[in-house]
Amino acid sequence: MSGILDLLNSPMGKQIISGVSSQTGQSADKTGSLLNMAMPVLMGAMQRNAATPEGASGLLNALSSKHSGGILDNLGGLFEGGVDQSVTNDGAGILGHILGGKQPAVESALSQKSGIDAGSVAEILKVAAPILMGALGKQATQNNVSDANGLASLLGNMSGAPQGSKQQSLIETFLDADGDGSVLDDVAGMLLSGSGSKKGGLGGLLGGLFGK
Repeated sequence: MSGILDLLNSPMGKQIISGVSSQTGQSADKTGSLLNMAMPVLMGAMQRNAATPEGASGLLNALSSKHSGGILDNLGGLFEGGVDQSVTNDGAGILGHILGGKQPAVESALSQKSGIDAGSVAEILKVAAPILMGALGKQATQNNVSDANGLASLLGNMSGAPQGSKQQSLIETFLDADGDGSVLDDVAGMLLSGSGSKKGGLGGLLGGLFGK
């Protein structure tokens, strides 16, 4: 089963990055870097939500009813002439559901790390979220995922950060920052200092997870 970062590094991923960058006017390099950071964070948020019976049930219903993976079968149509408003509205709903009140803080930290303004980060995430759900839905169908245990395993495999792992706990820290700027600034600082380096400890782990 391929992980979400494997998808981004595949030919389909290159098409996604190119399409998203043309949608927002950001460079493909910056867009790719942002998506490589943002997708594991969104996966971590989904893992956290799916840890409750209600959250798992809601996500399973969304994957089976609306996000079965069809969006990945027509990426050319998705990006041709600009992404349809209904897709970005759907993305906004997904982000609001999985990130809740942490959304502005997460977008701010991703903006600091990527060098992309927060408004563009928000727009990119609105397009990325339905694509992420489509990737999940396609994998869920292929692997006959129909219950909470199967969903938890799928999310862990696709994120590359299973529940209870060090990477997962770091994502939890990132998501659970209370938004007052202090904790989040610390985490953003660790992301910045860890990226592209061989450092050990928290900064190095974050750099290995998010840095490309």
